[in-house]
Amino acid sequence: MELDVRNEHKRAIPLNHHPDFSKQGYQIISELGRNREGGRITYLANVLNSKQQVVIKEFCFARADADLSGVKAYQREIEILQQLNHSRIPRYVDSFEIPGAFYLVQEYKNAPSLGLMSSFNPEEIKQIALSILEILVYLQKQIPPIIHRDIKPENILVDEQLNAYLVDFGLARIQGAKIALSSFVTGTPGFMPPEEQFGHSLTKASDLYSLGATLICLLTNTRSVEIGKLIDDNYRFNLQQLVPHISPRFRWWLMKMVERNRKRRYANAAIALKALGPIEVVGSATGIDNLIRKIIPRKRATLLGLATVVILAAMGATLMSCQPGNTVRQLLEATECESFDLNANCQEKTGN
Repeated sequence: MELDVRNEHKRAIPLNHHPDFSKQGYQIISELGRNREGGRITYLANVLNSKQQVVIKEFCFARADADLSGVKAYQREIEILQQLNHSRIPRYVDSFEIPGAFYLVQEYKNAPSLGLMSSFNPEEIKQIALSILEILVYLQKQIPPIIHRDIKPENILVDEQLNAYLVDFGLARIQGAKIALSSFVTGTPGFMPPEEQFGHSLTKASDLYSLGATLICLLTNTRSVEIGKLIDDNYRFNLQQLVPHISPRFRWWLMKMVERNRKRRYANAAIALKALGPIEVVGSATGIDNLIRKIIPRKRATLLGLATVVILAAMGATLMSCQPGNTVRQLLEATECESFDLNANCQEKTGN
């Protein structure tokens, strides 16, 4: 489902072209964006007799066969928004309908979409990642957990302080809810996790894949519609080639986020958030970083003895503060740790 893009520089539409919502208590200020194929238009409006500004999202159904799915998406988004209370999820305000259209009213956040903003440096992208992960932690703590299902640049708003806001819950589902096969195609290609494309159950790790793909778009300054250019013939992101300017540890973190096998990703947003916190996103590889990068892709049995010799010779037996005797095992399983920090204890595994 495409987000109604907020474009502050969009040419103003004459006031007489806007619908009249005065009976509902709102006055349209401007059009923020529209999705013609989806039959959706988003407006910025004032609440009458108030200084409050809101976003009014219109669901207009031009085709009879689109009514049922459109109504369900509208109802689902309202139901989910009504149960959420997070400062960086625009809250539900109101809803109403007129013949042929439904309207959802939400809190307005004065922040542009990532789909419209200029490039960010890696440090700023990390801050955006942390901000979105905090929202996902909140969603995943709901009972039952909520899976957004459509995380991409257009559905993330970011203000000048790099606070991120997550919008468009039209595809969101509670974990464990059955999803009709026809709904799979409504996600955004390139951002959908592989398990969703093939009809497997969604987990707390599913939104992490979409967030990882979003961050890779930001790091490579790639538009969402061109994400296919970042995926190789094996349907994977080649991060070594795409983002050579980031630190190895940040690259490892991203690789785990976009693992095609959901069981090899971080198990949930809380673990991914904790892992990302201490990671420096820029910097050259150290000798031990290069060693790990060479060891990890190979078979463990073949290189176990070699790794032991190299590590003991170069670094000594006290390389890490993990449990005694586990140095080589921890090194080989570096990408399975929440945060591979050589100056601190190894974190717990992701629970995969």
